[in-house]
Amino acid sequence: MSDQILKLGIPAGSLQEATAQLFRRAGYKISFSSRSYYPTIDDDEVDCLLIRAQEMARYVEQGILDAGITGYDWVLETGAQVVEISELVFSKVSRRPVRWVLCVPEDSPVQSVKDLEGKRIATEAVGLTQSYLTKHGVSAKVEFSWGATEVKPPRLADAIVEVTETGSSLRANNLRILDEVLQSTTRLIANHQSYADAWKKEKLDNIALMLQSCLNAEGKVGLMMNVPKDHLQDVLDVLPALQKPTISALSDPDWVDVNTIIDESVVRSIVPQLKAAGATGIVEYAINKIID
Repeated sequence: MSDQILKLGIPAGSLQEATAQLFRRAGYKISFSSRSYYPTIDDDEVDCLLIRAQEMARYVEQGILDAGITGYDWVLETGAQVVEISELVFSKVSRRPVRWVLCVPEDSPVQSVKDLEGKRIATEAVGLTQSYLTKHGVSAKVEFSWGATEVKPPRLADAIVEVTETGSSLRANNLRILDEVLQSTTRLIANHQSYADAWKKEKLDNIALMLQSCLNAEGKVGLMMNVPKDHLQDVLDVLPALQKPTISALSDPDWVDVNTIIDESVVRSIVPQLKAAGATGIVEYAINKIID
């Protein structure tokens, strides 16, 4: 066991498995026990603790945790003073930001936030909602919702502010989006004092580097091929490259090897063009990490 330990918060709940999968892709083996809030990780210098994302920033600010993974929305909601190390654009369903939206029932006469003056709004993000209303000059009663927020209008609330990725739950409950309150992505945050410690800073920066490299590689593949020198420009004209393609000499002086990274979605259209341009021996390979 190392003498130096980094206390790292892993978000419990909806982000838990997505976070663990990202760490696994980055080379860290994290596993959970149904009866424990202490995930195991194959790094003796890291001690993990499962904490709700809503509470993460507060515990990081207080130094109970050195660092943690949570949403930007919960950092704002708690007002925690923390260091943001890295933005990690992933969520429980997609690789898009989540949205906090202001919603009313489909048949509600409310057409804008101004129509909610003096009304009742239910939400889990009370602070975010109050800040949004203040920005629009609206005074309304904002109540904390313990869950099932979508079912509260119209009997228990006139409107809600709720988080969504796809909007499917809102539509299923016959809710109409009036406005977007905030877009939020996942962040790796740290306690100020912890991040001022040279060892912990290096450890956290290295973790952030590896996690981000996996996200950078999503949807990318590598292509390598052999190209006659007299067809090289034709092939290069076809290739959209992450940077410039790598061109290497082969044993035959009239041929070169071309290696590049492209979006996986365009492979099916580009490979026939490459072949027509003169490339041969075209090989597609997986990309696990891209470090800028």
